[in-house]
Amino acid sequence: MLGELLLLVLLSSDGMCASGVTFIKHPINQTASQGNAVRLGCAVEGLMEPDIIWMKDGRKLLTTDQMFIMLGEKHWETFHSVKSVQQQDAGQYWCEVDFHGLTLSSQRAWITVEGVPHFIQEPQDVATLPGTPFNLTCGAIGPPEPVEVLWWLAGVQEGNARPSPSVLLVPGVNSTVKFYCEARNARGISVSRTGTIYIKELPSAPVGLKVTVMAANDVMLSWQPGFTGHSNLYTCVIQLLLLSPGRRELPDEEVVVPPHQHVLSGLNSHSNYSVRISCLNELGGSPFSPWTHFLTPESVPSTAPRNLTFDLSEKQLSLRWAELDEEELQGKLLAYKVQWTLGGEHQEPLLFKETWAHLSGAGRFFNASVQVSACTVVGCGPWSPPVVVLPTAGVHVQRNHIWVCVLFGLLALTVLALLFSICVRQRGKETHFGWVFQPDSANSSVSFTAARSFSRNGGDLQQSTLDTLCISEDLKNKLKDVLIPERLLVLGHMLGKGEFGSVREAFLRTDDSLVQKVAVKVLKSDITSSGDIEQCLKEAAYMKDFQHPNVIQLIGVSLHQRPGQRLPIPMVVLPFMKHGDLHTFLLLSRLGEQPFDLSTHVLVQFMLDVSRGMEYLSSHNIIHRDLAARNCMLDENMVVCVADFGLSKKIYTGDYYRQGSVSKLPVKWIALESLADNVYTTQSDVWAFGITMWEVMTRGQTPYPGVENSEIYEYLIRGERLKKPAECRQDIYDIMHSCWSPVPKCRPTFQHLVGLLEALWLSLSPSGSHKDSLHYVNVEGEETEVGSVGGVAQGSQEGDRWSTPWKRSINEEQEEEDWLMTPSGAALAIGGGDYRYIVDPCGGEGGDGARLEEDDDVVIHV
Repeated sequence: MLGELLLLVLLSSDGMCASGVTFIKHPINQTASQGNAVRLGCAVEGLMEPDIIWMKDGRKLLTTDQMFIMLGEKHWETFHSVKSVQQQDAGQYWCEVDFHGLTLSSQRAWITVEGVPHFIQEPQDVATLPGTPFNLTCGAIGPPEPVEVLWWLAGVQEGNARPSPSVLLVPGVNSTVKFYCEARNARGISVSRTGTIYIKELPSAPVGLKVTVMAANDVMLSWQPGFTGHSNLYTCVIQLLLLSPGRRELPDEEVVVPPHQHVLSGLNSHSNYSVRISCLNELGGSPFSPWTHFLTPESVPSTAPRNLTFDLSEKQLSLRWAELDEEELQGKLLAYKVQWTLGGEHQEPLLFKETWAHLSGAGRFFNASVQVSACTVVGCGPWSPPVVVLPTAGVHVQRNHIWVCVLFGLLALTVLALLFSICVRQRGKETHFGWVFQPDSANSSVSFTAARSFSRNGGDLQQSTLDTLCISEDLKNKLKDVLIPERLLVLGHMLGKGEFGSVREAFLRTDDSLVQKVAVKVLKSDITSSGDIEQCLKEAAYMKDFQHPNVIQLIGVSLHQRPGQRLPIPMVVLPFMKHGDLHTFLLLSRLGEQPFDLSTHVLVQFMLDVSRGMEYLSSHNIIHRDLAARNCMLDENMVVCVADFGLSKKIYTGDYYRQGSVSKLPVKWIALESLADNVYTTQSDVWAFGITMWEVMTRGQTPYPGVENSEIYEYLIRGERLKKPAECRQDIYDIMHSCWSPVPKCRPTFQHLVGLLEALWLSLSPSGSHKDSLHYVNVEGEETEVGSVGGVAQGSQEGDRWSTPWKRSINEEQEEEDWLMTPSGAALAIGGGDYRYIVDPCGGEGGDGARLEEDDDVVIHV
């Protein structure tokens, strides 16, 4: 015991050397430039197999780059390496090793990372009154130091660089202004987020005013604030109007917000009200919201019927009472209940719809006490004061009439008993399953009447609805008003096929018996869970509210029920696109059976259509994430529509979307920052738009020819970009090149791109007709018109603006085979899934059909 105590004293007195356990090498301070490698070393002596742990800023460092080296029997060394050091790697490091329950630590060392400044305080949005001075603050640090800050206000530099942190005094503005700051040191420049200076104004009217809870005489209201005017709302005024019974205005109520809800108390039952709300900020009140009407619940009547009177004759008792008004009734009248008491006993009450009652047998009501009550669906109200029934003068009631009634009653009961006895004898014995063993028959027999029948053959498939799917309630609510019954769709031959499933030609019958030609996107048939269905329907949900000529619109969603299967196949119904996808159209202009020219004016028109569609999507906070020529469609008027939102994301807050897990994506269209950090913004869509412009100008060539997908990131990080295509104007190339800035904030917005391309389009005059013009192309034989969302358009109609020099046929019985054939025997460019080829006349990939254009748009993990 004494030895153990001595050992503990030695361990506690010297953490660096305990019973021969010693750190003989400690990590040392290191300073490295951002992106360079750093290596820390630590060695311990005195243990056979020590478990050496690296610590950073007080936390255990979990890493796969740690290395152990055995220098002797009890001598171990370990290293921690960082291949490309970043700002988050800066901090304090040391080693720890456990020895008999005690933790021994090495000396501590710092890693200092030198690089461009990083911000510790970025400028925030400001709301101010016109002409009122305010301050903006921006702070950044190195190393290396010093760091200077340069301000930019409304695109104009404000003064000279000043030390960080910096406070800029703005004397006042009179309109909305954008601003940001730059931080500079010896390593480079960092640009802060772009802030906005808003001018405070009056708020707009509240929206979404509704009744959320209604109980007895209390009603809870809730609403959403409208535009706040860039200033906090602090109160809201509620105006209440009683419509019936008796129209009158009630006193206004002022409530403190948030929360944006309030309980109205003491309301009349079963009454019509109207309510509206106005909210106030520091400048004043908003307009009132539209009136919202509601009806309070019913209640029991508040008072009893008045003026109950009776009239007793020789044959009957007549009762009358006064009608209740609406306020007293507090609901919809169900009936009046009449009750009388005779000899201290309550008799069975009677119900009457009118304010009077005639009761026969006047003699039984002598000395009876009568009361009446009004009833609604909720219940009955109070009883009226009792009225005692007494005979009036001149009225003689013959009691003999009572005995006559009793005799007639006994006679009727006797007749009914005889009839019942006869019926019982003739019925025989009845079981649960039919009639058995008739007693008077010589041969016993059984007759059976089934109560319920069943069929072993399955009947018609039940109609699938959104409620039969295990998908989120939010998705159901978005799609319930666009669900199309399957019986209204007639599917035709397959038009396209890819990883998601297939696209089929179809005809949609509307309620007015009209037939519309559509394209139906069908999910692959091997779905096993509702998650597969939900992923397909999410794309339809994004398209539901799109209303723009350059964005493909959703017609509806249908569910195909399969025999013997629990889950249906979702089908997305889209407009029929006569000329297919833009990439295939561009390829056919170069490599088709009959090549044709596309003027610069036409190519710029294609780019302008795509930019307009993307401007619409970005204004609705939609990030496409897969913009490319293959995902743009051409309708019958050669108008380009942005399509295929399978990778789209709705962003509700901020201005970026960070992908949560590793995904497969087409790397040659992805922006530099998206490849590095999986961060997608509208600016990364702008990068993809520049790639799409390059595809259009090269008429369908694959981007970065000769560069492997795995080499794209290194290629771009070196500053390399796509080269200017042959016969491409310099001003067009300048626009697409501006989309590839390494700094996302320096790229043009889609709104700016639309303006540039509109001006460029107006400056170009359409080329005149020539021998290869699309206006005069003729196709041998009868022309057929086939198109798809993901395929190629063929044929033409007389009078069309464009005629396309190719045809396509398909064997409808072979849905799972290649879906584009060339009946003329010439090679044909096709587009399906993620690959594009030139195939032989039989649709194969070998033989005489040369593979003239291979798509590098494969996917790798990023």
